[in-house]
Amino acid sequence: MARYVSLGWGIRKERGGLWTRNAVRGTSVRGERRKRDGRVEWRKWDSHRSKVAAMLMRTKSDPSTLIPEPGSLCVYLGASSGSTVSHLHDHICGAGNHHDGKIIAVDISSRMMRDLVIMCETRPGIIPVLADARHPLSVAQYLQRKSDWLFQDLSMPDQAKSFIESTSKLLTEGGLGIISIKAASERWAPGGDEQHFDESESLINSASHLQIIERIDLRGLEDQHIAIVTRKV
Repeated sequence: MARYVSLGWGIRKERGGLWTRNAVRGTSVRGERRKRDGRVEWRKWDSHRSKVAAMLMRTKSDPSTLIPEPGSLCVYLGASSGSTVSHLHDHICGAGNHHDGKIIAVDISSRMMRDLVIMCETRPGIIPVLADARHPLSVAQYLQRKSDWLFQDLSMPDQAKSFIESTSKLLTEGGLGIISIKAASERWAPGGDEQHFDESESLINSASHLQIIERIDLRGLEDQHIAIVTRKV
């Protein structure tokens, strides 16, 4: 039996966890474990600290279909200090960006942006953008074309409404748009978390340009969160 399952170039699932092929050998981003396999170094992608990793662990579909191809143009809204972005970079760009990929990493916090900019100095292909992700036109100026893959992780009310607008403006037809929805960020509702999730899913489903592929419960890895995977049509 194989000891790991490949999810595409530079990402593999092994012993119940995810690992990415480190594009900057000898360096961890947030103190994550590293290990060598021959001449290749791998970094542990912690699914308790990354919504994307949690989604890949919890999906009922083939997780390799939820990640962008190497060399893709991607947008990450809510990049924070860039831990998840760094793992995506391992796969999308690779060492020295030999895949010629690009990740537009957006965050509104100047404190987080300082850490993100430092990380980007050794990871070509990541474009750090200090902007309010609720206004997609402020992000569009950094795109030469619409993106192949978009992930939104914003702790704010009306997350689904913002996602609908962002995918409309920033995502190419046929591209994947994924949102991590945090129930605690929405306004209080008598039905609790499930009502927030159901209302968000219903709103996204009503968008004429989006087709929902899967709703993924992240419970146990990221409590009070779900991910909704869509394709732009």
